[in-house]
Amino acid sequence: MIIDDRNLLKEIVDVLKKQNLKIVFTNGCFDIIHRGHVEYLNKAKKLGDVLIVGINSDKSVKKIKGEKRPIIPLYSRAYVLDNLKPVDFVVPFDEDTPIELIKIIKPHIHVKGGDYKEEDLPEAEIVKSYGGKVKIIPLIKGFSTTNIIEWILERYR
Repeated sequence: MIIDDRNLLKEIVDVLKKQNLKIVFTNGCFDIIHRGHVEYLNKAKKLGDVLIVGINSDKSVKKIKGEKRPIIPLYSRAYVLDNLKPVDFVVPFDEDTPIELIKIIKPHIHVKGGDYKEEDLPEAEIVKSYGGKVKIIPLIKGFSTTNIIEWILERYR
């Protein structure tokens, strides 16, 4: 389910927590979704009962990755994520970081890929402040969106 309304997100999270379900949250651009993403999301889902994925809006991706990104527009990326087996909810966001979503969701576990270090995540302190944990999942070797895009550009220049 793709959730654009933050009030609805809060209501859903409240219901999930009343059911004592463990919420896992991750986020990213997910531009050109590939096997590495699917393996990452499968590993994230195994850490809890419900997986919520924050996805950067097109505006946010442009700001982070540059004017030529995203390759795939937001609602196409969100649709693909929403239809992957491990993903329960997809939440688009415009900010550079998912701090505002984390304040609403208060996930039990916040997951990031191995290209990050916990101490470098601006959201880590917020997660820990309410008793949540940060989990870094090792990168899937050979699957990097940036590397895939660079390979395509080099090959077809």
